[in-house]
Amino acid sequence: MPSRLLIKKPYQLFLQEMAGENRLRRILGPISLSSLGIGSTVGAGIFVLTGLAAHDKAGPALILSYVASGVACLFAALCYAELASMVPVAGSTYTYAYATLGELFAWVIGWDLVLEYAMAAATVANGWSEYFSSFLSVFGLKLPMLISKAPFDYNPELGRLVATGMIMDLPAILITGLITLLLITGIRESAGANNVMVGIKITVIVFVIAVGAFYVKPENWHPFAPYGYTGVSFFGHTLFGKTGAGGEPLGMLAGASIVFFSYIGFESVSTHAEEARNPQKDVPIGLIASLIVCTVLYIGVAIVLSGMVPNHKININAPVADAFKQVGLGWAQFIISFAALAGITSVLLVTILSQARILLAIARDGLLPTSFFGAVHPRFRTPWKATIATGAFVGVFAAFVPLRILAELVNIGTLLAFVIVCIAVMLMRRLNPEARRPFRTPGVPVVPILGAAFCLLLMFSLPAENWLRLLIWLLIGFVIYFGYGRRHSRLAKMNRD
Repeated sequence: MPSRLLIKKPYQLFLQEMAGENRLRRILGPISLSSLGIGSTVGAGIFVLTGLAAHDKAGPALILSYVASGVACLFAALCYAELASMVPVAGSTYTYAYATLGELFAWVIGWDLVLEYAMAAATVANGWSEYFSSFLSVFGLKLPMLISKAPFDYNPELGRLVATGMIMDLPAILITGLITLLLITGIRESAGANNVMVGIKITVIVFVIAVGAFYVKPENWHPFAPYGYTGVSFFGHTLFGKTGAGGEPLGMLAGASIVFFSYIGFESVSTHAEEARNPQKDVPIGLIASLIVCTVLYIGVAIVLSGMVPNHKININAPVADAFKQVGLGWAQFIISFAALAGITSVLLVTILSQARILLAIARDGLLPTSFFGAVHPRFRTPWKATIATGAFVGVFAAFVPLRILAELVNIGTLLAFVIVCIAVMLMRRLNPEARRPFRTPGVPVVPILGAAFCLLLMFSLPAENWLRLLIWLLIGFVIYFGYGRRHSRLAKMNRD
């Protein structure tokens, strides 16, 4: 039994499968891949989570939170680049885990990725709804409150969940549905729409940094770290730093564990390796280029936002647009809200796009029903059924679960995935030393070890409830694996035959 659960998918088998007929179209070059990475990364991180992390966790030290998260992601990105160049098929971390750690670990990380991408998309849809309301307010319009927010939210001052009196977040459902329909039509159309939205939001982010710099007041940076520079906990018990009303850690590192969400989009580049024209070269370029561009933009916006508005006055729902409104630049609210809508829409697009390809990879191995999740549309060449399922799942969570809870669920899943990738690089060097590596992670084993250590540190800085939610999610995954996946595993059947 243990040997079956830990059976590894041979590297050569991945190469054979790449020549199969049920493949996705290879049409993405380095610019499109970088754009997909930026499109999935720059959005909710800048336009939504900057306010949440600065207001609740770190204060102006949010600037350093982005630096800390960026360093952790850089180590992980270098590891991703090596594995993606070796195994250029859909599946990302799931695929790498199958080749290095075995089927059971691959299922765990694949199921974890479902949580990561689905919750990321729901978080983004939630943020889109807030900026849509802000955009409408420019024209004097307002959505009915009953259909504009989730029915409950977490109050950090009380340290518990409270009712909002609302029914659902209807705009979040509608935008999720529209994006799902677009994604079914094809990768070329989706990538083209993403490129346009990326251009809009980067232009406006540069505008935010350039114009906002003239309204920065240095006194707003004092105290720079009102909650301290740490914020590290271990399963809910704060080891270093202050503690919030609900027992959650506060400080710069606690802020980093929240804004880490802002960086996860670069990982989506690796999920599209199967659609890259020259994956061995283009995917590493897309991974690293998108991470560098996003890090520079994040730090710039964090400096400007924390300098324009005092920490306690930051609007956590639409922080950037509201900051310009507070300094008397109400006319900029239209520009920023429009760019935020475009930016967040592109993140939602790439996130759902990536989620469907994770499900496709798992289904190809027989661990999920192949006839549904593995179905590729004969005309559009997209995993259309998996895309519809993802859109429906995301829409439900976006409508009924608040931003604070969604963001933390995403982060713990992503951090776990990054730890697996860093470990996988070291294992692949040992298991397949002769394999061709078009891109090699520098400084092995130091870089992978540092990447895993940084990500574990940020995982421990998340509230204890996130570990419980992750455990529940993984238990559900085990039920599905042992009830269906283990019996239908294609690799296990090949070995039996």
